[in-house]
Amino acid sequence: MPSPRPGIPAKVFSGRIDGGARGNPGPAGIGVLLEDDRGWRDEFYGFLGSATNNVAEYTALLVLLVHSIERGATRLEVKSDSELLVKQMRGEYRVKNPRLQQLHAAAKRLMLKIPEVTLQHVRREENRDADRLANQAMDERQSSRPLPKEVAELLSAGAQESLFFGEGR
Repeated sequence: MPSPRPGIPAKVFSGRIDGGARGNPGPAGIGVLLEDDRGWRDEFYGFLGSATNNVAEYTALLVLLVHSIERGATRLEVKSDSELLVKQMRGEYRVKNPRLQQLHAAAKRLMLKIPEVTLQHVRREENRDADRLANQAMDERQSSRPLPKEVAELLSAGAQESLFFGEGR
């Protein structure tokens, strides 16, 4: 596919994301792997404190989108083993949970800043690197670097209601 702006090369990225919580809700972490079409690769893991699996999955997507935008992505392929997240982002499933509605809306807004974004559901076995990073965050209870400011603010705004408000109810 040609660049969306003539004369400027496309910046093509692929990302793998995973989020998890031990206890659901419980100690939660995310793993994000971002690669470009020239071999550059970046890994990020983040500890979220107490959250649900679904909040962690959405947080991983938000971090991936922010990092992709910062790198000037014109095309992004997202791979996730969360069928719920992928189908909600594609509009195939409704987002009923109020907390997830906030995270979903934020992800949709960020996706508008990248000309082409595709989301693909993959089996867990195909998402080992992102899973490893999420588990590292939960095991070490720390992050490889701070969450992007806009993601951290969104999570802390939801913390007043708790990160798992209404989920699963």
